[in-house]
Amino acid sequence: MHASGNKALRVILLLGLVSLAADMVYEGARSIIGPYLLILGASATLVGLVAGIGEIASYGSRILFGYAADKSRKHWTLIITGYAMILSLPALTFANRLDVASTLIILERLGKAIRTPSRDVIIAHTASSIGRGKGFGIHEAMDQIGAVIGPLIVAVVMNYKGYNDAFLYLFIPATATLPLLMYARRHAVLLDSDAYTNIHTRASIGSIPRLLWLYLAFVSISVAGFAHFQIISYHIKFTSAMDDVYIPILFALAMGVDALIAIIVGHIFDRKGLLVLILVPLTTLPIAPLAFSTNPTFIVAGAVLWGIVMGMQETIMRASIATMVDRARLATAYGLFNGIYGIAWFSGSIMMGMLYESSVLGVITFSVTLSIASMLLLLVMLKVLEASSNS
Repeated sequence: MHASGNKALRVILLLGLVSLAADMVYEGARSIIGPYLLILGASATLVGLVAGIGEIASYGSRILFGYAADKSRKHWTLIITGYAMILSLPALTFANRLDVASTLIILERLGKAIRTPSRDVIIAHTASSIGRGKGFGIHEAMDQIGAVIGPLIVAVVMNYKGYNDAFLYLFIPATATLPLLMYARRHAVLLDSDAYTNIHTRASIGSIPRLLWLYLAFVSISVAGFAHFQIISYHIKFTSAMDDVYIPILFALAMGVDALIAIIVGHIFDRKGLLVLILVPLTTLPIAPLAFSTNPTFIVAGAVLWGIVMGMQETIMRASIATMVDRARLATAYGLFNGIYGIAWFSGSIMMGMLYESSVLGVITFSVTLSIASMLLLLVMLKVLEASSNS
């Protein structure tokens, strides 16, 4: 039995509030991690490596935690553990060594892996009564409110007190995350029990449908060509294209766009379905030429498009999964989706970092080529879906 519209909306809003506080921490820190690592002595390749390892820890291990969630039904244990690990980012204020800072960054990403599959399954199930695109859109919009506030706080503190104090101030939203989560659990626990009764017994990776594998291939190519913001921020710092204080503000702008676009594309997805996915590669295509320029106007335009793509990845890419598999395999499917997403972003980040060392043009060519390739693969997938529907 699906949750009523009001009950579903309450759960989504509560989980969105938790994500809001958590994203104040994560996105606030992420907005300055690139230049902070540069200060500690990192090269562009090392920044790309840390970003890539962080993403593969975050996304790659979700395959394991998604499967574990389907089998064990320990959703809240996984969610609480994952959110507790966000405290590693404010701890960067005490990290004056590159190895310590890198470890803390990666540790927080692992926490994201632990909690996300279970959270996404709850959202996917509850949103079935109000529209999955709408449900993921609302959650993402709230998530990105925190993602806007965090970098702005960091920008103000960094301007007056420096990088270390900017990280220190993130302890405030970090410590608020767990009490908010406990409150959300009180309201969502009955829904959680209702949503997952007897569905864990049939979950297996081998039973994932062919359409999902085609979709995951599209996701991997698309994401590999999507430049990580840490590399973009490194480029801005390295070329002195903008003053340091504008980097977190630029990131906040991107996150604000993300929040706005999430609700819009979520609504469109509920009406048009998988066809809306074509917007992802189309919007990714011009990002690298703009963001890796030295013209501040072009860089701002690139950041706006970056926020649009991130908003689509976090809403319609996630909502699409629930249209391809049943509830018994949903956490496993989300784990696979996020795992492949992370491997692709890891590979793309490493490649872009290495290409940047020798040629910015190489970074741009790499991104544009993969965007075109992903677009073609998506068209193939949609043709297969159409043929399957007509047979």
